[in-house]
Amino acid sequence: MVLPIYTFGQPVLRKVAEDITPDYPELKTLIDNMYETLERSEGIGLAAPQIGLSIRLVVINLDLISDDLPEYKGFVHAFINPHILEYDDTETDSMEEGCLSLPGIHEPVRRPTRIRVSYLDEDFQPHDEWVEGYLARVMQHEFDHLDGKMFVDHLSMLRKQMVKGKLGNLLKGNFRCAYKVKTKK
Repeated sequence: MVLPIYTFGQPVLRKVAEDITPDYPELKTLIDNMYETLERSEGIGLAAPQIGLSIRLVVINLDLISDDLPEYKGFVHAFINPHILEYDDTETDSMEEGCLSLPGIHEPVRRPTRIRVSYLDEDFQPHDEWVEGYLARVMQHEFDHLDGKMFVDHLSMLRKQMVKGKLGNLLKGNFRCAYKVKTKK
């Protein structure tokens, strides 16, 4: 089932999400619905707060970009209770980011290229690993949602001023996108 994506201004996007346990109701169905929503909206990552749930759950599908980045062929994963444990700030890069919760806004964001993460997979098996490259960027973007942050929070004051009008339009529901959304209105 395709779920509506909550857009900028929805309070759930600014809350710190809670960890979940293996007995979370209908978790497998929720993950499947998140993948379907992600595919329909043509995104590569989706965090539970973006569908109105303040829980630590993220799905990422990098297979969609494997023509350009073949190392991600078949990369489709759910991350339960993910946390960034450490940032390796020795190397950063800037890349344009967009967000399903901020339709029409794309801005360059500087992030570390390597991070250490912990998470549970769909079988609730623990993982603690260093991740680098594009996956590290996507994880940072999606995991930010679990901490009540959005990519626009990483912009300079000047860039924030430049997108202020677009954010205002999102709050008013004055935008168009090709997927189902739930606005603050």
